[in-house]
Amino acid sequence: MPGTPCGDSLWPVSTIARDNADVPNGDVSWWWRSLGGTPTPRAPLAGDLDVDVAIVGGGYTGLWAAYYLKRAQPDLRVVVLEQRFAGFGASGRNGGWLTNTVTGGRERYAETHGRDAAIAQQRALNDTVDEVIAVAAREGIDADIVKGGEYGVARTPAQLARLRAAVAAEQAWPHTDIEWMDAAAAASRIRIAGALGAAWHPHCARVHPAKLVRGLADAVERLGVPIYEETPVREIAPGRAITDRGTVRATHVLRATEGFTADLRGEHRTWLPMNSSMIVTEPLPASFWGAVGWDGYETLGDFAHVYMYAQRTADDRIAFGGRGVPYRYGSRVDTDGTTQTRTIASLTRLLRDFFPDAAATPIAHAWAGVLGVPRDWAAAVMHDRATGLGWAGGYVGTGVTATNLAGRTLADLVLERDTELTRLPWVGHRARRWEVEPLRWTAVNAIYAAYRMADRVEASGSSDRTAWPAHVADVVAGRH
Repeated sequence: MPGTPCGDSLWPVSTIARDNADVPNGDVSWWWRSLGGTPTPRAPLAGDLDVDVAIVGGGYTGLWAAYYLKRAQPDLRVVVLEQRFAGFGASGRNGGWLTNTVTGGRERYAETHGRDAAIAQQRALNDTVDEVIAVAAREGIDADIVKGGEYGVARTPAQLARLRAAVAAEQAWPHTDIEWMDAAAAASRIRIAGALGAAWHPHCARVHPAKLVRGLADAVERLGVPIYEETPVREIAPGRAITDRGTVRATHVLRATEGFTADLRGEHRTWLPMNSSMIVTEPLPASFWGAVGWDGYETLGDFAHVYMYAQRTADDRIAFGGRGVPYRYGSRVDTDGTTQTRTIASLTRLLRDFFPDAAATPIAHAWAGVLGVPRDWAAAVMHDRATGLGWAGGYVGTGVTATNLAGRTLADLVLERDTELTRLPWVGHRARRWEVEPLRWTAVNAIYAAYRMADRVEASGSSDRTAWPAHVADVVAGRH
């Protein structure tokens, strides 16, 4: 029998919601909780300041940009401005996938810049996975990194058809290195209930997100970059970043705010803050891992429309994520990572569908965060020499790797270097702005309602064709 990712289940949502009513929820993320809780904030900005480069946002993008700028030019005056603490946003809450995904797809770049440019983008992201691992080793950052590759599973006939098509499409490009597995081969790798087939590629590593961002922030400080926390930036303009605690005047101002970009003046419709939620189990016993396998610490995803993502943590838990309420009206963002009780229940049900032997293991924590989604779902890097303004983001959930590539690229652009990175096709890419409310809220929620409907239809196993609501959702979303 195929799996039931969005259909009926042995564990009704209402029952699971009751069982999980007391699950710790929020506190930014379990990743931070596992490190003893959120860190004591660094000192805030103490007044007006003059620098060479002001970076707005203390997540991966901003910290990587600061890291590479100072390594390239140690006398450069660089500061990072962060509204809460370094790693408060998606950098400290994500699923821990250091993977090579080209956000928006290689085909987009092939159409606009040619096939060779699209290949260059893929090769750069492959190399970036190894670059992050190398920097972590050089800087003494223990982030539980294991390069076990990325494993995607299909649990319905329609998912299997999409998986086969995706593998064929990937194999038509160099540097993808993807492998197809039938049901027997898939079960020998990771035993997932109802798995009909799977695919794997080597260009992905599991990481502990908060350990990585904490270690990166420390490395940036060692290079002499002040990180001013509890310093919200309200407006960015040529030559200055205006905060609640003073104005930072700078030759270059780089925006690295990702899912929180909508909070900046003039940027409300630039990127949509999409919500994603996670749960993590208590540690699972050796008997579970002996039965299930997962010895390679691959990251795990599926081919549902409302897809899941997971990893086996260093202390033998399953961290399991997916969409809850996809978007809050008016591009509102959260303050502490709290997710909805029903979302905890639906993720718990799906985890148990994947791994029935984990049904008795309690959920230890739940949380949520926002990621930046451009209108065309494609990440980009930009720097205007005339104004000194630059930005990077719109990673749509693939930022653990892309942020490093973006940070290196921003450093080269600021330093006016003509490099392979500055010639990549995502540099200078622009997307149109999101629609005004209530169109934005209506469209996003309708899109995900249609995707959920498609998953329910496909869960019956009656057809290997993608259900029609998903095609409608793709068109509305601009992903067709």
